[in-house]
Amino acid sequence: MRKMIRGTAALATAAAAVVALSGSADARPADDWAGCPYGAVCVYPQDQNPAVKPTHVFTSYGAHNLSNQYGRHWVLNNQYGGATASLCTGYDGKNCGSPIAQGTGVYADLGPINSITLNRP
Repeated sequence: MRKMIRGTAALATAAAAVVALSGSADARPADDWAGCPYGAVCVYPQDQNPAVKPTHVFTSYGAHNLSNQYGRHWVLNNQYGGATASLCTGYDGKNCGSPIAQGTGVYADLGPINSITLNRP
C-alpha cells in the first residue's frame, strides 16, 4: 500500500512540474509577421507593397528618430500585451498621432514623420 501511495505522489509531483514549466495557458507563440519579429515595430522600404522585408526594426520602448524616409511605407506593430506605436512629426517622440494597435499596420507617408514611439501598455 505504501509503494502505491508513494508512486501516486511521485506521479502527481511530476505532473505538477510539467504544468508549472509549460507556462500560462494564454501565452501565445512568438510569430514573425512579414519579416517583422514578434515584439517589434518594423518600417519597410518605400512603396514595398505588400510588406516583405523591413529596413528598420525597433524593439525597445520609447522614441526612435528617423531620417531620410520619404514617400509611403508600411509600418507594422508586431508587439504584444497591448503595446502600441505612434508616428510623430517631431524628433524624440514629439507631436505624435493616433496610436497604432498591436497586430495592425499603417501605410503612411513618412516624409513628415521624424520619429516613431513604442508605447508601453
